[in-house]
Amino acid sequence: MQNLHNINIERSVLSSVLFDPGSFEDIASLLKPRDFYLPSHKYIFEAMLECEKEDLPIDEEFIKKKLNQENRFDEDAMLEILSTNPLPSTKAYVQEIREKAIKRELVELTSEIKEVAIEKDLPSIEVVDLVQQKLYQITQESGAKEFRESPEMTKATLEHILELKKRGNQVVVGLDTGFSKLNELTTGFGKGDLIIVAARPAMGKTALCLNLAQNALDDGKGVAIFSLEMPAEQLMLRMFSSKTSIPLQKIRRGDLSDDEWTRLSSASDEMAGKKFFVDDDGNVDIHKIRSKLRKLKTNHPEVGLCVIDYLQLMSGSGSKDRHLEVSDMSRGLKLLARELDMPIVALSQLNRGLESRGDKRPMLSDLRESGAIEQDADIILFVYRDDVYRVREEKEKEQRARLEGKEYKSNFFEKPEESAEIIIGKNRNGPIGVANMIFQKNTTKFIDAGGVPIEIIYKDTDKKEAKIDMPTI
Repeated sequence: MQNLHNINIERSVLSSVLFDPGSFEDIASLLKPRDFYLPSHKYIFEAMLECEKEDLPIDEEFIKKKLNQENRFDEDAMLEILSTNPLPSTKAYVQEIREKAIKRELVELTSEIKEVAIEKDLPSIEVVDLVQQKLYQITQESGAKEFRESPEMTKATLEHILELKKRGNQVVVGLDTGFSKLNELTTGFGKGDLIIVAARPAMGKTALCLNLAQNALDDGKGVAIFSLEMPAEQLMLRMFSSKTSIPLQKIRRGDLSDDEWTRLSSASDEMAGKKFFVDDDGNVDIHKIRSKLRKLKTNHPEVGLCVIDYLQLMSGSGSKDRHLEVSDMSRGLKLLARELDMPIVALSQLNRGLESRGDKRPMLSDLRESGAIEQDADIILFVYRDDVYRVREEKEKEQRARLEGKEYKSNFFEKPEESAEIIIGKNRNGPIGVANMIFQKNTTKFIDAGGVPIEIIYKDTDKKEAKIDMPTI
C-alpha cells in the first residue's frame, strides 16, 4: 500500500511551510488536512490553518501550543519535520500528496460500494447514484462536510457582506434574471436555490424559462436545459425569435427578408459561441439528471443555471404513488442544486381546478401532484396572462352562438402584446409579490412593463398582509 502515501513528501511540504510561512496560503488552497496520511501530519496542518485564521505566526511554538491544548502534539514527528530540508518549490509535491489522497478515497469508495451493494442490498440504481455522487465529490476535492463552527461561519458571512458592499449595493446578489422587476423582488437566483416556475398550459412558462436562459447566456454564464417536451431544435427556434425579434412563425417557414436573414445569421453565430447545452432525451429520471448534470458541471464549471422542462414529465421508479415520486424528484433537485452550488429552475403544471374560480390567478395550493414541491422550493413563480382566458371565453361564446344559429360579434381582439404577471407565491429569502410584464406573442418574449410599479406583499409578525407599491426605478 506504499503507493497510497509518501511520508517523506508530507514532511518536506510541512517543513517548507515552517521555513517559509508565506508559502502556506498557496499550499492551503490546494490541500486539506484529510489529504495527509499520517495523523500527526494532519494535526500539524490543522494547527497551521488555525494559526492563519487567528493571524498568528505559523511556527513551531504556536503550533505546539495549539496541539498541546488538544493533547495531540507529537514531538518526534515535529523534530523529523524540522530536520527535513525545505523545498525550493512545493507545487509538484503538493500535487503528489493530493494524488495519493484521491487514490485512498477511491479505495475507501470500493469498500463502501461493497457494503451498500452486497451487505445492505440496496437497489442498483441507488448504488450507481451513490457512486456518481462520491466520485463527483472526490474530483471536486470536496468530501463529506463536517460541522461548520461559529468563528468560521461568522468570518465567511462578513466577507460575503463586504463583497456585496463592493458591488455598490446592487439589487442583484444572485444570478441576474434579466428582468428588473423580478430582480428587485428576488435579488436574483441564489446558488443552491430550487426555483419552480408553474402555470396552466399556454401561459408561457417555457417561454419565460428560455428568456431566463438567454439572459444568463448573454451575461456570460453557461446554461443546461433538460427538455422533456420538445426537441432542441424547437427550443433554438424560440430563442432565435426572442433574440432577433423576428416572429417565430416566419422563422419556422423560412420566410425571411434579407435584413432578417442577416440578423438570424448574426444571432446563430453568437449562440454557437455560448456554453449552451440541451438534453432532449425526453425519458429521464432524477438519477439520470443527477448523473448528466454532475458530469457536465465537472467538464464545464462555468455552467451557472439548469432548467428542467418540466417536472411532471420526469420518469418515476414506478414502485411508488405518483405524488411520492414527484416528492422524491423535487427533493432530489433541491439537494442537487446545493451540491453543484447553482440555481436549478424546474417547470411545473398546475391543477385544472383553478379554472373553475372567478379569479384564476394561481396559488400555492394549485401546485400539481405534490405539496412537497412547495416545501422544497426556495422560490415559486406563477405565470399568469388574463388574455389567455379572455380569448378562450370569446371562442366559446362564438361557438355557442354558431350552434344556436346566431351571429356573434365580439369587441375583443387578440393583441400582439399582452399584459403578464409573474406572481411570486413563495420567496424563502424575501417578499412575495407580483412583477408586471409584457408578453410579446409573436416572438415568445417577456419584457419588463415600463412604468408599472411592483406590488410587494410583506407578512408581519401578526401574519397580516400589507401591500406596498414600489416606485419604478
